[in-house]
Amino acid sequence: MTRPAADNRPGIAAAVVVHEGRLLMVRRRKSEGELSWQFPAGEIEPGESPGAATVREAKEETGLDVTAVRLLGERVHPATGRRMTYTACEVTGGTLRVGDPEDLAELAWVGRAELASYVPYGFFEPVQRYLDETLPD
Repeated sequence: MTRPAADNRPGIAAAVVVHEGRLLMVRRRKSEGELSWQFPAGEIEPGESPGAATVREAKEETGLDVTAVRLLGERVHPATGRRMTYTACEVTGGTLRVGDPEDLAELAWVGRAELASYVPYGFFEPVQRYLDETLPD
């Protein structure tokens, strides 16, 4: 099986934030194909580690302070062609808010039972395993 190659654009760091039994999701104003609801995420800047980008993007997009806890996995996203890095994060402070109203329409804390209505196409397998470990039934 051939893995898709990443395009030449900078990689994307995604924050997988579970807090008090719910997963943080953001809805972009402009969908990327089927992607509407997704993790707080953004481009990794030159010289920046994926973990640092995850923390920065979570703060910029949601107002929350997070700590990168564990790298969950990397892949070339099948819908966007971008190299993606997924990092589990813990909330350490801040106030939840839409940080970039031109890019984001809304934020939501999503329970396990609601996940399929937000992300009907499923999650990247390592992310799904993490959610199975951390989200209550």
